[in-house]
Amino acid sequence: MYTPVAADVAKLRNTTGAGMMDCKKALVEAEGDFEKAIEILRKKGQKVAANRADRESTEGAVIAKVNDDKTRGVIIALNCETDFVAKNEEFVKLAHDLAEMALGKTKEELLASDYKGITVADKLIEQTGVIGEKIEIGSFETIEGPFLGAYIHAGNKIAAITSLSANVNGSEEAAKAVAMQVAAMNPIALDETKVSQETIDKELEIERDLLIKEGKPENIIDNILKGKMQKFYKENTLVHQAFIKDGNMSVSDYVKSIDADLKVVGFVRVSLT
Repeated sequence: MYTPVAADVAKLRNTTGAGMMDCKKALVEAEGDFEKAIEILRKKGQKVAANRADRESTEGAVIAKVNDDKTRGVIIALNCETDFVAKNEEFVKLAHDLAEMALGKTKEELLASDYKGITVADKLIEQTGVIGEKIEIGSFETIEGPFLGAYIHAGNKIAAITSLSANVNGSEEAAKAVAMQVAAMNPIALDETKVSQETIDKELEIERDLLIKEGKPENIIDNILKGKMQKFYKENTLVHQAFIKDGNMSVSDYVKSIDADLKVVGFVRVSLT
């Protein structure tokens, strides 16, 4: 029977990321044929993936990337089943690699892209076999703008990218600070004009019912509701929220302190929590 040498086992492990014993078994089964051993490991991944297709993959790593000229960004979530895997150094590295590849692509284009000789889709199946958990790309958000800044919260559970209206002195620091705001405060929209009518109607309905139960006269309820909605926008829309680094100013005021004409024009956020 063929007995693999340590160098071949190490080479297969470096190529596939599979465990040492799995690599050794694959080489034995392939009788030393390196390419056949890789195929054996991939087939194992397909089998494991099929068996775990209905599993929940709610853990993982959320990674944000911005291109060199700060005009295009992407956030992806590489999902797995357990926090133990999500914290694995190789898993996080793969998430960073895939996010870098995702710049300028759709999710479908990313899955079809080449990753070290195989498609990303096949790599995910391969890693499912290696790790023994369902591995997939979950959230996939893209953004373009005049100047972008990204922030990944410690632990890789939340990431955000914000877009500013121009690249001026101080934009890099400001964009990152606002991205931290988005990650921490989870605004529902950029400003009041971007809040969906459905959300507005629901909020008005809730507040109206509360005012009626409090016994407020019908003729003053509409005026009270206007104030309630202003408070709602201040708490829940990005530009009107109190800036987390200085609660005495809004996010909009903070950005204007960098440059009088500077504005926040967009954001995306992905969270596993």
